[in-house]
Amino acid sequence: MNEKVRCLIIGSGPAGYTAAIYASRANLSPVLYEGMQPGGQLTTTNEVENFPGYPAGITGPEMMEELKKQAERFGADIRFGMATATDLSSAPYKVTIDGEKTIEADTIIISTGATAQYLGLPDEQKYAGSGVSACATCDGFFYRKMTVAVVGGGDTACEEATYLAGLASKVYVIVRKPFLRASKIMQERVFANPKIEVLFEHETVGLTGEGVVQGADLVKRRGQADEEKVHIDIDGFFLAIGHKPNSGIFKPWIETDEVGYIKTIAGTPRTNVSGVFAAGDVSDPHYRQAITAAGTGCQAAIEAERYLSEKGL
Repeated sequence: MNEKVRCLIIGSGPAGYTAAIYASRANLSPVLYEGMQPGGQLTTTNEVENFPGYPAGITGPEMMEELKKQAERFGADIRFGMATATDLSSAPYKVTIDGEKTIEADTIIISTGATAQYLGLPDEQKYAGSGVSACATCDGFFYRKMTVAVVGGGDTACEEATYLAGLASKVYVIVRKPFLRASKIMQERVFANPKIEVLFEHETVGLTGEGVVQGADLVKRRGQADEEKVHIDIDGFFLAIGHKPNSGIFKPWIETDEVGYIKTIAGTPRTNVSGVFAAGDVSDPHYRQAITAAGTGCQAAIEAERYLSEKGL
């Protein structure tokens, strides 16, 4: 079963829905497939207070629903389904949906996002949105003058710990190894900050609290003769062990960095394949914010309209 479209948007969230709004208004008749998590990562966020236009804040699911309705108002065809394979060897490009239906598209906007890496503890799901977060910039504001912990030993963990130290009263950095992997300058910032305490050779084994995170159970030097159980009192638990861009099905055709983030031409959402654009977290290892994702979604739709116009499609 085949279908031909002018503009196919793969993935939802702020980038995908914004691309759908702009593409619809440009009469591109976009078709958007929402993917495995309709609305993207923001649907797991209880409170969004840093997106312009919501002075009282809004929940992530509500905001995504409003963006979706706005796109549909202008005629976007939004469908439930997931892209499972691609053939971008020549235009029109082919995308397989749910392993069975093939869509041929003159232009594609990839907005499949990135998935935060978790430790795999059941408590991470138990306290999701109630003390567990994978974005300090998004949620740090809620922990002003509180005690928080950051898990990770790389640049991201050190950067998030330093950011949180500007808000919280104390920040623990939980590091499994006896050293930090972060760059020297990031390490220096962490060690120089009196609010940050690094717990080397510690692993988190559980979280505690009544309804919200109130503590973390750790094991120091696991498997060693001097193994020790440690408990710390915390109000927030931040994962900073990396994100995995959802770019796997595009890799045979689209250039990515070593982590998997899609490479774009500087200052644009253009990829190495003409007519294929990337927007949002799938191509953004630096900011990962709803507002920046929405901005690149806008750019991608404008680029798609210009591409189609130039090609006479």
